[in-house]
Amino acid sequence: MKTLLFRDRRAAQIETDELRVTVTQEGGHIAEIFDKKSQINPLWIPQWRSIEPSEYSPDLHREYGHSDEAQLVAGLLGHNICLDLFGPPDSSEAAAGMPVHGEAAVAPYTIQGSENTLTMEAHLPKAEMTFRRRVTLNRGGIICFEESVRNHSCTDRPIGWTQHVTLGAPFLERGSTRFLLSAGRSKVYEQDFNDGLAKQVPGAVFNWPFCPMKDGTIDDFSTLTSKEVSGGFTAHLMNLEEKHAFFLAWSPIHQLAFGYVWERSDFPWLSRWEENHLRPWAPWNSGGFALGMEFGVSPMVESRRAMVARGRMFDTPTFRWIPAKSDCTASYCAFLKEAGSMPSGVQWDGESITTIVSS
Repeated sequence: MKTLLFRDRRAAQIETDELRVTVTQEGGHIAEIFDKKSQINPLWIPQWRSIEPSEYSPDLHREYGHSDEAQLVAGLLGHNICLDLFGPPDSSEAAAGMPVHGEAAVAPYTIQGSENTLTMEAHLPKAEMTFRRRVTLNRGGIICFEESVRNHSCTDRPIGWTQHVTLGAPFLERGSTRFLLSAGRSKVYEQDFNDGLAKQVPGAVFNWPFCPMKDGTIDDFSTLTSKEVSGGFTAHLMNLEEKHAFFLAWSPIHQLAFGYVWERSDFPWLSRWEENHLRPWAPWNSGGFALGMEFGVSPMVESRRAMVARGRMFDTPTFRWIPAKSDCTASYCAFLKEAGSMPSGVQWDGESITTIVSS
């Protein structure tokens, strides 16, 4: 492991002769999973300058907008963790200083490691939790993640816990990038997303990948839209008949397959967030281009009270309980491999071996 500045952010880095993985010290974001042969990082790097969350000031950094998520957005890179919220805090939590998506994405981390492994830890004082993540970079284009969440409080807690993986250019390309997802039943965010700008029918229930649109058409999510402006938020239940769940994105231009695979019982949901030059406000300024493939314990971005009130969707829990003075754990893998054609699936042994199934 080595330490460095990555786009002016303090970071740690591990690598093999195939891949390089970079993690920020503040927020713990997986900023890049870089394929050395193609020189491609599939993860999203925003068009605005990234700053440390601890440096953010609403008075000094107005270029990041005035929303409650401005501090998070100012430092957002690639794959961030949403814990112990997936969405905004309730009004009382916000008044107490709880940020959007919880503390873990803006907290400082201690990072230790070796040549191909790093271990991250952050204490979350407002949530009374400790979050730990171990990242191991294996040969064959495989990255293994092991996570634990410790509840230090004396009460059982309902939590959100989502891997906010966001893809970006040049890997992501309109009308070209293709997707495979082990999902079936799906639902559009019930309210008008993005202040009514979202293009999908609010609350529509459908089966992956065919999403109903406001203009009466159907968007096939298996290929990224070719439209110049689009966006919205949908929730997808992972296949209940499978032990493992996955998403896979394939770039026909770069001949790369990228994705994640995990235990479905750990993270039964994937939320798809699309931002394609839709948001006119800062810092997006109608120039954002990103696709979130966000797998976790919750389907919808919403407050804790709303999450608990929802309880279940498609007869599946929409949050996770973490008992008092206890730990919860989860493990998953990411992969970035050469692929001359669109793969037909992903196989995982539950540890470190991930195989892409050829068409």
